[in-house]
Amino acid sequence: MILRGVGRRYGLRGPWVLRGLDLELPARTLVRIEGANGVGKSTLLRLLAGIDAPTEGRLTDRPRTAYVPERFPAALPFTAAGYLIHMGRVHGLPTAEAAVRAQEWLARFGATGHARTPLAELSKGTSQKVAVAQALLAEPDLLVLDEAWTGLDAAARGELDRAVAERVAEGSTVVFVDHDPRRLAGAAGLAYRLEGRTLTPAADSPGDTGPHVRIEATGRPSSALPPGLPGAPVVERDAGNPAAVRLTTTAAHSDTVLHALLTARPPWHVTGLSQLPAPVPAPGPPATDGASVDLMPRPSPGTAGTAAPVPETASRPARAVRSPVGATTAVIRYQAATLARSQRWLAPLLLYTAVLGIGVRAGQPLLDSLGYAAAALLPAAAWFVRLCVTQEPLAARTVTASAAGPSRAHLASLLTGLGCALALGAVGAGIVLLISEPVSTDHTVAVPLLPAALAGLLAAGCSALLGAAVGALCARPVLHRHGWSLAATVSGALLAVVTEGSPAKAAVTGLVSGSLTGTVRVPLLPLAGALVIAVAVAALTSRTAALRE
Repeated sequence: MILRGVGRRYGLRGPWVLRGLDLELPARTLVRIEGANGVGKSTLLRLLAGIDAPTEGRLTDRPRTAYVPERFPAALPFTAAGYLIHMGRVHGLPTAEAAVRAQEWLARFGATGHARTPLAELSKGTSQKVAVAQALLAEPDLLVLDEAWTGLDAAARGELDRAVAERVAEGSTVVFVDHDPRRLAGAAGLAYRLEGRTLTPAADSPGDTGPHVRIEATGRPSSALPPGLPGAPVVERDAGNPAAVRLTTTAAHSDTVLHALLTARPPWHVTGLSQLPAPVPAPGPPATDGASVDLMPRPSPGTAGTAAPVPETASRPARAVRSPVGATTAVIRYQAATLARSQRWLAPLLLYTAVLGIGVRAGQPLLDSLGYAAAALLPAAAWFVRLCVTQEPLAARTVTASAAGPSRAHLASLLTGLGCALALGAVGAGIVLLISEPVSTDHTVAVPLLPAALAGLLAAGCSALLGAAVGALCARPVLHRHGWSLAATVSGALLAVVTEGSPAKAAVTGLVSGSLTGTVRVPLLPLAGALVIAVAVAALTSRTAALRE
């Protein structure tokens, strides 16, 4: 991923948080970001994760990304495993594979017993384990960690250290911020300090003072070590046996170094493994043949006995790249499940039901009732969209935005709310068709049922589209304050129904005026106008979602 002249500020005239950043993040690299509190480290990570778009400059070649926030909210209506499965689908995994990986990562972090526990009942530490698991189960090419170790117990912190090393060993880029300067000390391939709104190269923190492990292995004389071994292990070649090598690395990286050796082509055979009581001198360059050093001759590891070949480790099949439609569908499923489980849908449903019950009576003229039902749907549609856009807590929203992209995540919220409104409008129109009389207002002219049903459904669709546009314009990222948002939604919905030139008013008026003579006017032109408005508003707000969270 490449950043060129990237800057970021909040608001049109707000102060610059970052300015003039030039950065390249190569694959198979661990990157540490340092800096004092408040200098913009989290802002930089949000840019890298794709949650925000730069105010100026260009950011290109972003790979598949996963993000872990510092504090993960428990206010989501899922169990731990249920949330992970949803996020796995958002990342592009099939449901069955997402379920398997969810269990694997919960087990690695010691949270298997909480798989079916509602997120709202989890402790802060267990919630953070779920946040870390949702990012790692996707095996992303770019992993962004913002104080991800905060709240984890010692065992989980060590497991996250190993998981980071595994991602780097498998070719990913990992960018992290942590308040503990000893976190992954000596392991970072790149380190930068953020100060004065820009980045400067920084020396990585002193080497890890914890235990180290010595790995003895043999391979073919012409075999090169796997490139970019995590932890930059010290490599010693045996001058008397070119096929033998000794690698000394930190205990946190030993598992991934072993994995890289055993899965190399051709594989290396591990002949010895021992723990050292004290750290070795600072690691040298990454372990490649060009970085290895020859020490004094020592007996070949093979003289003590020939090591049996180690079986090759099975690797996961490569995951197919997900289409934009598939990614959007996965987020819609997640948003719909969030709305359904939260029961917030009850309020707009009850509002629509009450208004319909007051204004529609059995035996009334069909077209009048269809027009009334369509008009009543508009504020309910605006309400549904507001709920879907605002229902996720901020930290959960950033996770979804990183996985799917902020514009796609916002669009999925709009489509979820619109889908609810369309479904409600179809049910309302069906009820009206069942209880109303297909006659004109004076009960003298029969109204054809099928054309009337079509006109009623299209009018409901027109109101749903316009209501969705109102709801999108009256919620984040356009309006953030709850009071202003609510007042604007109510006012906007009323204006959309009564204002001349409104597609919704045109559709409703066409039904009501047609009822006077028993004429069915299919609102194709108002529907087209509402569709154009809804598409334009969706495009505008989805784009704005990346610029103004």
